[in-house]
Amino acid sequence: MPIEQLKDVVDYGIIGLLIFLSFITVAYFIERLLFYRSIDLSTYTHKLALEIDLSKRLATIASIGTNAPYIGLLGTVIAIILTFYIIGDQQDTIDPGEIMKHLALALKATAAGLVVAIPATVFYNALLSKVDILLSKWEIMQDESK
Repeated sequence: MPIEQLKDVVDYGIIGLLIFLSFITVAYFIERLLFYRSIDLSTYTHKLALEIDLSKRLATIASIGTNAPYIGLLGTVIAIILTFYIIGDQQDTIDPGEIMKHLALALKATAAGLVVAIPATVFYNALLSKVDILLSKWEIMQDESK
């Protein structure tokens, strides 16, 4: 497989996957916000049933936030390996500027992973706080009905 095709795998494969994961994160975040806004706590008689409904999709958001930096790092490592391969291929004419350009571009995958992970972690923590608040409100309702 030629080097240019491997670069495309990093660019379109790894970064494309990270973009896809960011869309999933935003979609799940919006879905959960809308669900939390519309939930009727009085319809739940068991706390565990409420917890199950409130925590749906949170693990996915947390997993994306946790693993996106590793996916980006994988892209960076592959791109650095490709850069070393290019250096090894250019035995007579090694251009330091070209090497630096390749190494700088290799870091874009890690940056993309962080750009996905940071909002995903913030979204997860915000949703988890909302879950705690809704569970507390449900418990207060249960205590008042006794």
